[in-house]
Amino acid sequence: MERRRITALTVLLVLAGVLYSAWVAEFFLDTGLDPAHSFLSELDAADQPYRHFFSTADLVTGVLLIVAGAAGLTLPRRRLTNVGWSALVVFGAATIADSQLPIECVAGNDPSCPVEPSGLFPQLHHIHALTSTVAVFAVFTAMVAFTVAAFRYRILALLRTVGLVVLIVTSLATAWLMIADNLPGSYGLGIAQRLQVTGMSLYLLTLGFAVRARLRSADT
Repeated sequence: MERRRITALTVLLVLAGVLYSAWVAEFFLDTGLDPAHSFLSELDAADQPYRHFFSTADLVTGVLLIVAGAAGLTLPRRRLTNVGWSALVVFGAATIADSQLPIECVAGNDPSCPVEPSGLFPQLHHIHALTSTVAVFAVFTAMVAFTVAAFRYRILALLRTVGLVVLIVTSLATAWLMIADNLPGSYGLGIAQRLQVTGMSLYLLTLGFAVRARLRSADT
């Protein structure tokens, strides 16, 4: 029974990691957005041509994360891993909310869309910003909790190597994003956010494979 749970958990996490990186499809679709200076939330804005594709990917990702988090809580309980799995559930719920509460327009495509002095969409003034903030806070809580748990409990060895590197890189990208967002000009905000989200996706994949590796070690 535990073998099936762990296998299912691995599949859920890997699928969630892959789907959360669905934004890379923008390089193959004519979105009209500049990846270096646009926010990912603009991909599924209400006036975007491919919004259903991107919002559906987020919706399914959120569902997978909720199921994965709930499944993880059925594994042997430790305080830090419980925090991690619970945070993944919150991350999933916030990601679903993100998909269902898109921003209304993209400034570059709609002259009537309000803009900041920098020319960026004022997403920080939209309810989407709240759901996105909750999602980012939740996934970082999960990443930190699982990484610390890997060292403290000597479990999930992959998180002590690959996971730690991904966490550091994602944190640096987030710092870049937060600092640049408070400066005049864009300073590659789009690049920073895409690096941040890529890191989150990679961590989900790493966590999935770390869980799978735990099953293999139990068989030897």
